Amino acid sequence: MILRDKLRSLLVRLYARRVEGHLDHAQVPKHIGVIMDGNRRWAKAAGSSTADGHRAGADKIEEFLGWCAETDVEVVTLWLLSTDNLSRPQEELGPLLDIIEDVVRSLAADGRWRVHHVGTPDILPAGMQRALKEAEEATAGVQGILVNVAIGYGGRQEIADAVRSMLLDAHERGVSLEELAEQVDIDMIGRHMYTRDQPDPDLVIRTSGEQRLSGFMLWQTAHSEYYFCEVFWPAFRKVDFLRALRDYAARHRRYGG
Repeated sequence: MILRDKLRSLLVRLYARRVEGHLDHAQVPKHIGVIMDGNRRWAKAAGSSTADGHRAGADKIEEFLGWCAETDVEVVTLWLLSTDNLSRPQEELGPLLDIIEDVVRSLAADGRWRVHHVGTPDILPAGMQRALKEAEEATAGVQGILVNVAIGYGGRQEIADAVRSMLLDAHERGVSLEELAEQVDIDMIGRHMYTRDQPDPDLVIRTSGEQRLSGFMLWQTAHSEYYFCEVFWPAFRKVDFLRALRDYAARHRRYGG
């Protein structure tokens, strides 16, 4: 049994090396969004606690970012906590928030990533808000991958926040509603999104076999490619990542054309 597992692991590594060797870095997506799904189901299948599943998922993040760095990805958006997740039972939510806060602090301490929060900070606990602010400040000058941590994030909420920000900005500039109605366009709304001044995601990866976006970056993913992987997030391997890149490179992006 042990020998068979070792042999399987060796074959997977050799296959991953082969896929990576044929990968054209010029065709690698510059911005990857990740819906990291399946922590709880992974834990259940492993006979572990839900908290253990979330910890295993958190441990996968640094490894995943390392793969992104190796393949010249420039921006990664990680959906760590949705607005809907905040309604989970406190016995699950409390440990989950602690784990996510640890992730934020670990990313900042690593020194390789520039951390940026996307989401509504006001709905998060004070400790989480403080961790996010400190992480952004500590990594502001880092030249590595820009890592958007989507915490307390919902796609529809982001659009609502963008419209609210646009209206407040117009009010502060003394612009009337009639004038704003004449000025507003897609670019103006985009300048008020959480990810303003960033490229939109080229590729969105969702693990666990679920084939829906669940409100992830609704505005920014209008022309994104999607890759749905059957593997639960804690079990996501480098070969799964490389397959996603290979699949993306084989597609012809039409941008609505």
